[in-house]
Amino acid sequence: MSGEDAPRRPAPRKLAVDSPYLHRLQRRHFLLFDVAPIFGVVAALAFLPVHPIGITEVALLIGGWAATGLAITVGYHRLFTHRTFRAAPSVQVVLAVLGSMAGQGGVLSWVAIHRRHHENADRDGDPHSPNLSGGGFRGRARGLLHSHFLWMRRHEYPNIVHYAPDLLKNRLLLRVSRYYHWWVALGMAIPAVIGGLVYQSWTGAVSGLLWGGLVRMFVLEHIIWAINSFLHMFGTMPYRARGNSRNGGVFALLSFGESWHNNHHAFPDSPSFGLQWYRLDPGYWLICLLAAAGLARDVEVPSRDRLEARRRRPAADAATP
Repeated sequence: MSGEDAPRRPAPRKLAVDSPYLHRLQRRHFLLFDVAPIFGVVAALAFLPVHPIGITEVALLIGGWAATGLAITVGYHRLFTHRTFRAAPSVQVVLAVLGSMAGQGGVLSWVAIHRRHHENADRDGDPHSPNLSGGGFRGRARGLLHSHFLWMRRHEYPNIVHYAPDLLKNRLLLRVSRYYHWWVALGMAIPAVIGGLVYQSWTGAVSGLLWGGLVRMFVLEHIIWAINSFLHMFGTMPYRARGNSRNGGVFALLSFGESWHNNHHAFPDSPSFGLQWYRLDPGYWLICLLAAAGLARDVEVPSRDRLEARRRRPAADAATP
């Protein structure tokens, strides 16, 4: 058989796409949803002499932070990315919409990026590892800055067909993802409308937009980003896991349980990141509430034997060549 007659093998599927068009979209998203909230915080502080902060702004900030933060950890992360439990379609839609309001990307993109992170944790291909920028103080500082913030302005875009084929079959999520920018805008409009109605003034609407919209987004973003950056460099490592993931239990409430990061990397299929009842994990608490209401099922945590099998034993680990 000649070379021309030999059957052609299909080209291997690209795991990530790197193109100027995608980089333009990434820069736009970076400026709108990552940089703009910084200016929003400055504007909120500057606006205080015009409209002092009140209980309404505090409620909008905390309520919006909790709603979107729980949607990220329970919806985007534990349900859609790792499929640690199953949820009713109505719950999926609510979590996807509220998660979109966080401004951290559409659900399909978020899932694909995070699955690629787990696949290549702290190795080439990890989009936001702090441990790939060299050693010494300079390299570590550069790595932290990259993983916490700068990686989002330009990075390889993971192939969704490869990393999230299951979500591409979910018509509900596809519809929600299609309107991502509208959900972000709605997340800004709701606190503005509430502030305007409560105070019956345009200054109340502006204050609601700033504190319930931009400041809320800023606070949640930096809490979540700290998981990517600081907890891949500092903290405890009770379990063996791919990469350099660490636990930071002191931040468990603020991060809705996400800061049990080593636990999560060791057992990514677990709906509980705390793994033990005494470890604070608000995301898992919400999943349990949904299960009690009949809106979630297949909520299974690792067995005691499985936990012990992956527990790090420093003496044994040091003796392993």
